[in-house]
Amino acid sequence: MARTQNFGNHARYLPAFHFFASPVLLINAIVALWHVFREPSLASGWAAVVAVALFTGIMMARVMALTVQNRLIRLEQQVRFARILPADLQPAVAELRPRHFIGLRFASDPELPELVRRIRSGELDKTDDIKKAVRDWQADYLRV
Repeated sequence: MARTQNFGNHARYLPAFHFFASPVLLINAIVALWHVFREPSLASGWAAVVAVALFTGIMMARVMALTVQNRLIRLEQQVRFARILPADLQPAVAELRPRHFIGLRFASDPELPELVRRIRSGELDKTDDIKKAVRDWQADYLRV
């Protein structure tokens, strides 16, 4: 964590997942499917089914982990907003979508009310637009 996190570098890559397991299992599935078309048999068909299942399984595991992370972000931010947002903005919390919570998690406490107002007015909606609007980036190194 030597470098300072910001919008430009906050994406997290897990080398074992992104650059090894996923590509290897994807290539394996492609090769297995190629064998089915090249030399159709029960064995090559079953090998293709297993290869596609392995790739699908690793991708679904990643999706499930990200879904849990997003639910946790939403919960953390709801607790934070209850503490920080003024009374007039408290009802806005119920209107926020998961993508808003995800974008707002990088904002400092003082800038949260303004960003929530901008989301509520429709000026900001997409996660990346919210992240780009953050002036005082609060790093999050504990991500899946």
